[in-house]
Amino acid sequence: MTTAKIRRSAIQEAIRDAAIREFARNGLAGTSTQAIAKSAGISKAQLHYYITSKEDLYQDVLGYIVSHWRELFSLSSSLEDPAEAITNYIRRKVEHALEHPDVSRFFANEMARGAPEMSAHWAPLSASVEDANRTIRGWIDAGKIAPVDPLLFQINMWAVTQHYAEYEAQVRMLMGAPDGQPMDADRIAAEATTLFLRRCGMDEKGNRI
Repeated sequence: MTTAKIRRSAIQEAIRDAAIREFARNGLAGTSTQAIAKSAGISKAQLHYYITSKEDLYQDVLGYIVSHWRELFSLSSSLEDPAEAITNYIRRKVEHALEHPDVSRFFANEMARGAPEMSAHWAPLSASVEDANRTIRGWIDAGKIAPVDPLLFQINMWAVTQHYAEYEAQVRMLMGAPDGQPMDADRIAAEATTLFLRRCGMDEKGNRI
């Protein structure tokens, strides 16, 4: 890759990260291109060289989040046993929520306002969820886990793990973790893992109970 392409890629990444931060905090209507440019460390003119509009950038960010989450958080075609798959899934979700809270907040804000910008992104998200549904149903049919509602099981895992991003201020206050101090990912992941493994009829080691 040439130096020019490396620089271009770095600027595009900075713009995307800045857009996530600004949209997560102020929403689409409340975010200006000037604020995004400032957050990205570039001029407004430079920003408009890379984007066509604020609205298109918002769509690009939504698409990136859905695609990135599909890569990171998948139970489809899992070769792991259920306990290992669920444990690793929850760990990835917790770590992502703690390390990238603005991503979860961006998505939560879009859902809270009725998801008006999601029409182009529902299909890939739904396909990923259905893949995971099939995996979970396969575990149930094979007698590896207790019967659960595959869809609601996934939704509940999202709710628990993403809570630590979407309600970060509350969690930090209650856990005594000031801003700038890492939250205890091990403690959070362990509790969430136990909760969902037991719902599947397994203990923390994956043994049926």
